Amino acid sequence: MKITMTSSAKVKPDFTSLGFGKYFTDHMLVMDYVDGKWGELEIVPFDSLQMSPATNCLHYAQGIFEGAKAYKNDEGKITAFRLKENFARMNRSASRMCMPNFDAGKVIEGLKELLNIEKDWIPSASGTALYIRPTMIATDPMLGVHASHTYKFFIILSPVGAYYANGMKPTKILVEESFVRASIGGTGEAKCMGNYAASLLASEIAISKGYDQVLWLDAKEHKYAEEVGAMNMFFVIGNEVVTPALVGSILPGITRKSSIELLRAEGYIVTERRISITEIVDAYKSGNLKEAFGTGTAAVVSPVGLIGYGGHDMIINNQEMGSITSELYTKLTDIQNGRSEDKFNWVNKIN
Repeated sequence: MKITMTSSAKVKPDFTSLGFGKYFTDHMLVMDYVDGKWGELEIVPFDSLQMSPATNCLHYAQGIFEGAKAYKNDEGKITAFRLKENFARMNRSASRMCMPNFDAGKVIEGLKELLNIEKDWIPSASGTALYIRPTMIATDPMLGVHASHTYKFFIILSPVGAYYANGMKPTKILVEESFVRASIGGTGEAKCMGNYAASLLASEIAISKGYDQVLWLDAKEHKYAEEVGAMNMFFVIGNEVVTPALVGSILPGITRKSSIELLRAEGYIVTERRISITEIVDAYKSGNLKEAFGTGTAAVVSPVGLIGYGGHDMIINNQEMGSITSELYTKLTDIQNGRSEDKFNWVNKIN
């Protein structure tokens, strides 16, 4: 693999006040698809991409991405979390968006090299990580609604703190009753660019009303809970942990999958099924809605303290983090950061 080191390294930011996605490391990983095949991986200095105003992805949104994290422990050991799952999902997204698959094993090895080069960019304080953003875009410089013949794959890295400004303070979410994010048979289960653009207006409206995020309902009946913009959802109803089933309109989250496996290993009853907003409201009214939380790479586990629906707010667990949410967050982040044994073989050792 060709490696070109930068001649002008950046000044690193203050790792105690990173925010999310504001800073980027000195180098990135790139690979181009031309003439029906992928070229070689290359590490190059982080820089802007040059493209024609007619470039395919700018007009028809043929683009996908992923999100993963790398961590550094007190001994300087670098690890990442379930990279095979991320790149397997990216290839599934590529197939759905009529884009070429790539050799995931080869890309992971290239990413490991990049992480070793950028090891000084990895923060080690609690709640911090190096965010990994793989992306693939269509690059044909021509108009016309058809699949591109050329593509660019790249990975950029960003040192990050907490995804939400309030950290682990429970979030407030608003059930969206009019707009839809994705429908069964559409691209909801792919991590593609258009899904996120479709969610922005409803999210801005919710924020203007004092909420943090939107809880989407299914597109056909506006009946079943699906996901929050950047998270999969879980509801603790009685002694059951319920998460919406993957029916084709919901992103199959890596943290979602990990949470289900971890909670089941700890003896909790975890059910994947369609859950209606009416069932959630009824559980709240009867006192059986004990906790709610979201899961995702960026936030890991985020407690939900309030759900707005039909003009009324449902206060969950006095807007405090519940015991199951807290246990899941602690156990999951301890595995990710190497503070506890990885019994599931989830952790990728980088050095």
